[in-house]
Amino acid sequence: MLVRLLRRHPREWGPVDWLAALGLGALTAVVIAVLVNLVRGPGPCGDDLEEIGGDCVGVTAGAFEADPEIASLIRAVADENTRVREGWESPSSGPKIPYVRIALMMPFTADEHSAMTTDMIRRGLAGALAAQRQANTFGGPHYQLLLAPDGRNLDQWEPVVDRLAELSEDRSAPLVGVTGIPSSTPETRDTIKALSRLKIPTVGPVITSADMNAPYFFKTSPNNDQFARALKLYLDRNPQDRKGFLVWDDRDEDVYSTNLRGVFEEHFDDTYDLSNHSSNFIGSSGITEGIPRRFSDAVQKICNEKSDTVFFAGRDQDLPDFIARLAQEGDCGRTSELRILKVGIGLEPTLTADAPERWLEEARARIVDASAVDPAWWNEQAEPKKALGRFLDNFEELKNDHKLGRAPLDDGYAVMYHDGFTLLADAVDRTFTEINENEDDSRTRGGVYLPSKDDVYRTLVIPSISGSTCTSCLVGAAGTYGFTGPDVNDQWAVCKPVPVVEFPPRPGGPDPSPVYHTYRGATANACPS
Repeated sequence: MLVRLLRRHPREWGPVDWLAALGLGALTAVVIAVLVNLVRGPGPCGDDLEEIGGDCVGVTAGAFEADPEIASLIRAVADENTRVREGWESPSSGPKIPYVRIALMMPFTADEHSAMTTDMIRRGLAGALAAQRQANTFGGPHYQLLLAPDGRNLDQWEPVVDRLAELSEDRSAPLVGVTGIPSSTPETRDTIKALSRLKIPTVGPVITSADMNAPYFFKTSPNNDQFARALKLYLDRNPQDRKGFLVWDDRDEDVYSTNLRGVFEEHFDDTYDLSNHSSNFIGSSGITEGIPRRFSDAVQKICNEKSDTVFFAGRDQDLPDFIARLAQEGDCGRTSELRILKVGIGLEPTLTADAPERWLEEARARIVDASAVDPAWWNEQAEPKKALGRFLDNFEELKNDHKLGRAPLDDGYAVMYHDGFTLLADAVDRTFTEINENEDDSRTRGGVYLPSKDDVYRTLVIPSISGSTCTSCLVGAAGTYGFTGPDVNDQWAVCKPVPVVEFPPRPGGPDPSPVYHTYRGATANACPS
């Protein structure tokens, strides 16, 4: 009919004719759009994510476009997730294996102002993937690792949290927890509060600001206060002249640096008179507030005052520039070595490259880092502890398949992201075993009851350390540690070892003194063996 209408000539068209033609045009446009989308595919963000401000944002079990350096790792996670789903829906052999989901919420893109660098992202992702693969070799349920990008500046967290809330109500493959949460920022504080309101257990594997707390937020890393206590023990054993100087990041929105400055002042002001010997700078992380990394004032004062102990309250990304500026002034006539004290998850490889090592030598300086990991754990010839050894075996496979950069373990991100995932997976396994001891075919598929987020939280808040005993502690790649129950220590890990690492390494080897353990100190038998 439409063709006949269009062919009629020379009669003028009436309203019905025009409506028919417009309808045909609209239908044609729709068909063309559908065909174009089929040819193009789902787009760079896939079916589950949306593009916001140039970043893919949301929650997905599949692959999507992110920084090229992590593309192969994202595909590997997506492949593992597909294998887990097929193991329940259509296993090629053997029984159907149910699965739960753990979300990895963090940025998957970076720029020069991001709190996470691309190297941090790919090493953290590699550690979480190693933990997922390891967990999927054990009995019990298997695990999908959902990728939950929340923007390079962590500011697109709200749509991610909304989607996580929906997934936590899915009983067929429930979301049981969230890990990642990489940086101490105001956005992170809002995120963990929102997840706590939803009663979703969440793990911060690399959070260190001591005031980043919420009821459902568990931290496997030491916090800045515990790092400072480890440094205090080190300084008590190695006092030098106690000529201190504080260098601090002046960005108000950097929760980490602000907290660290306060912690340093609390622990060391009386001995090192930091309130009268300090200088600030603008860090590179966050929104531009002027030229970052201006260290001339700090370095000049350190030289004039012949300081021997610098407390650096800033992010590791800014430390190489500070060291380079120190090197320009040489040793400033000091009679003793300059120690640059910092805290953090590990030694960022940009700090231990050839150029920074040369700058440290020119400034007659050494980095002293209170850390969550010690490179000696995997660099020495001694047999690693059991859990670390398993992790190293899995990580070695990833190193062979993916480009992870120089010294990919030394910054601690892979190790701590592994432990963050493992804490949740261990809680799932313990819960699954306990609640399935009595069969109840009416509860869920196949007569197997899958833990919910509420079940997992209740397992996590059972004290795993009580006095000198350790029941169900996390036997992680970064040590054996646990928690002491709800509302105790704000859910920070107890008995987490805090090694103090020197770079360049001191001749004769590291300090043989006992290692500090969070909330227990460094005395013998402070923590269960």
